[in-house]
Amino acid sequence: METEEASEVEAEKFKSNKTNRTESWVQKHTSIYKQATRHPFILSIRDGTIDSSSFNKWLGQDYIYVRAFVPFVASLLVKACEESDDSSDMDIILGGMASLNDEIPWFKEEASRWEVSLTTVVPQRANVTYCSLLKRLMSSEIEYTVAITAFWAIETVYQESFAHCLEDGSKIPEELKQTCQRWGNSGFGQYCHSLQNIADRCLEKASIDIIAKAERVFLTVLEHEVEFWNMSKG
Repeated sequence: METEEASEVEAEKFKSNKTNRTESWVQKHTSIYKQATRHPFILSIRDGTIDSSSFNKWLGQDYIYVRAFVPFVASLLVKACEESDDSSDMDIILGGMASLNDEIPWFKEEASRWEVSLTTVVPQRANVTYCSLLKRLMSSEIEYTVAITAFWAIETVYQESFAHCLEDGSKIPEELKQTCQRWGNSGFGQYCHSLQNIADRCLEKASIDIIAKAERVFLTVLEHEVEFWNMSKG
C-alpha cells in the first residue's frame, strides 16, 4: 500500500500530465487490464474455438452476477442523487438501468436457446466473491467517486472484450454474434465513455485518500473480471 507521501508525489506528477486519471490507471496497470479485456475466454470466442460448455457456464454464472449487479446500480443512482455535483450523472446511470431491464430477459432467452437451466445454476466461488464486492460497494460508507469508478471499470471490461470479438479478422460463431454485439457495439462504447468522463470529473475533485481508494477498487474489479473469465474458461 502506498504511503501518504508517495500518494502526494504521484498526485503532483499527475497534475503536470494532461492524461485523465482513469486513462493513467489503464496505462499504469496495463498487464492486468489486458488480462481482463483480452482473456483466453474472449479470444476463444473471437477465433471461433470456444467450447459450448464454457459458454454455457459463463451464461449461467453471468445471469447470477447481473441479478446482483442491478441493486448495485440502483445504489449508485442514490449516491449520484445525494453526492454528485452534476445532475446529468443521474440521466446517464438511468440509461444503464434501462439496458439492464432488457438484459435479464435476454439471459433467460439465451439460456433457453442453449438449454441452460438458470434455476439450477450454482454460483461458483469467483462469482460469489465478485458479487460480495458489489454488495460492499453498495454501503453508504462508500463514496460516490469510488462506486462510479467501479461501475465504469465493470462496464468497460465487457465493452472492450466483446468489441475485440467484432474487430476485423474475427471468426465468431454465428450463434455468438448477438452476444458480442450486445456489449461490443459502439453505442455501449459511448455509454462507457460517458461513465469514464463522470469518474474522471469526480476524481479530479477528490482527495488523495479517495483517489487511492478508487484506484484500489479499479484494480480489484480487474482481478475479479479475470477470475470470472477463468471460471468460465475452466
